Amino acid sequence: MLVQVVYCHPLRDSYDHALFRTIVETLESNGHNVVATDLYREGFQPAMTESERRSYMGNDYDTTAIADYAKTLRQVDGLILCFPHWWFSMPAVLKGWVDRVWGPGIAFTYDRKDNHLEPALRNIKLFGVVTSYGSSWSIVHFFAGNAGYKILMRGMKPLCSRDVRSFYLAHYNMDRSTERSRHMFMEKVRRRLVRI
Repeated sequence: MLVQVVYCHPLRDSYDHALFRTIVETLESNGHNVVATDLYREGFQPAMTESERRSYMGNDYDTTAIADYAKTLRQVDGLILCFPHWWFSMPAVLKGWVDRVWGPGIAFTYDRKDNHLEPALRNIKLFGVVTSYGSSWSIVHFFAGNAGYKILMRGMKPLCSRDVRSFYLAHYNMDRSTERSRHMFMEKVRRRLVRI
């Protein structure tokens, strides 16, 4: 399988970066080809350009500035996102990647009859998320309504293959995590990836 792993965190010594390395290494050691995309190290610009916004509401979206990212997304069999949740949402750089790269003609097309979105990433058979939250499970689910999960699994995942396999792995309470809790979560991630 050709799997893109999109990582978003400014620090290389973060726990999320260790998760990113684990994901890439585990996939490769199990025979998968990996496109490792480190948005911060690649200098990805999250702000949508004027041309992109002006062309967004049709199927002639200007992909000039994000052509390589769009090409990769159209080619891969699987996609795994690795990032921390900040303020119950993805970091701005990753949100910008979604805003700009998951555009019309790439992730979906507009149906000209009624303007509904027709999914266009049917090549993606695996959609995975490995993430962390500073808050506890109960705060994320009951207080914040699990907003990040909904964006990813209800907004993005449906644009992939009809029979897409998915997983969502989250380490909660990172602000109070221990070496043991981080190790156990890392192993949980490793075990899930081995099953791909």
